[in-house]
Amino acid sequence: MPVIRASVDLRNNYGEISAFCHKNREPVFITENGQGDLAVMSIEIYEEFMGKIELYQLLEAGLNQIKNGEVITEEEMMNELNQYIGK
Repeated sequence: MPVIRASVDLRNNYGEISAFCHKNREPVFITENGQGDLAVMSIEIYEEFMGKIELYQLLEAGLNQIKNGEVITEEEMMNELNQYIGK
């Protein structure tokens, strides 16, 4: 169940909300005048989330390359890797 707090709570109870986000590794949803406004989360969870998005984008790009026939052989891949690492 998501944790929902009013914007005044963020201002008045920042430390409590911060501690919750770090301890539970989940966001707190902030409302303004009863309407959803923000999702507050720890930097660690934000970076983890953004890393997953980047990974999903790379996987999607790879799947699209396969779908479009943009593939190379294992030998070509090894040659590229060896050039990259300077062998």
